[in-house]
Amino acid sequence: MRTFFIVLYSFFCIGSLCGQDSTKIDMLWYNVENLFDPFHDTLKLDQEFTIEGARHWSWNKMEKKIDGICKVLVASGKFEPPLIVGLCEVENRFVLNRLVYNSPLSKFEYRIVHAESPDFRGIDVALLYRSKRLWLKNSRFIRSYEFDDHPSRDILYAKFLVDGTDSLHIFLNHWPSKYGGELETEHARSYAATILSMAVDSVLRCDSMANIVVMGDFNDEATNVEVAKILKTRTHLEPKSHNKTLVNLSSLLYANGMGTHKYQGRWAVIDQVMVSEALLSEYNALRVPMSSCKVFDAPFLLERDDAYTGQRPFRTFIGFRYHGGFSDHLPVLLTIRRQY
Repeated sequence: MRTFFIVLYSFFCIGSLCGQDSTKIDMLWYNVENLFDPFHDTLKLDQEFTIEGARHWSWNKMEKKIDGICKVLVASGKFEPPLIVGLCEVENRFVLNRLVYNSPLSKFEYRIVHAESPDFRGIDVALLYRSKRLWLKNSRFIRSYEFDDHPSRDILYAKFLVDGTDSLHIFLNHWPSKYGGELETEHARSYAATILSMAVDSVLRCDSMANIVVMGDFNDEATNVEVAKILKTRTHLEPKSHNKTLVNLSSLLYANGMGTHKYQGRWAVIDQVMVSEALLSEYNALRVPMSSCKVFDAPFLLERDDAYTGQRPFRTFIGFRYHGGFSDHLPVLLTIRRQY
């Protein structure tokens, strides 16, 4: 893995001579599948990610996983890693510091937005941004509890000034899973959708033309009617409507047969990207082409699916058995273009 970065370093130097594309703002969302340190936090149920735990997690395994995430970010942007990176299933600030400041990513001057969420396992949502082009105006973490008072991950909100001119609002999500049954847990995701919808509406009330990007692991698909109704989203096929506040760009991935997660042989788009109508306007300074949302499915992130057909994500664990891969999810990329 270290050899990979030595080889790429020369490409970075060549790329920097050409200069970064100032008309492009690349964003990446990635569920990294349990980025834990090997130490037990007495306030969290993280014992399985210790050397004595069920997964026999170690410092070397953590470092290998951090190297893998770094490789994904570098490869996704070719010469220039994304300006904004959303991550979930991250345990704490310690592992984020290792990723940003003690890896080849350090040369790109990323900064971190993170806070401990009340999730009982201790997994959080985090945001990385490159400070040369982005100024963080404010951020907050929006608490989202399930109906039975079980804590879930916070929704991360951040507002940036891009290149000193345009505001960009980001919402990052990691909604409750379907563990325990899809119907039995749907109320939890509906509640998270309600909390997110209120937060988005509060931004749009202040500025109806706000540039908003919503990303996350929603543990459900863009075709979920209930969630779409609560979030007031439309797909790429539906016409613009004053009753719809967000456009779900992931519906295009679904229509093209792509997926970010594979379960029992079936690909699903549960890592989604939604944007406000303003970002689709040809008259807006910042614009998202409808087709600019893509699954980053580099060959090194996939392996043969022997149990079913085709390929599947090359994951870190299969059950509790260490497999040595990257993640059970594929990343999603979004490109915003500056028009003038």
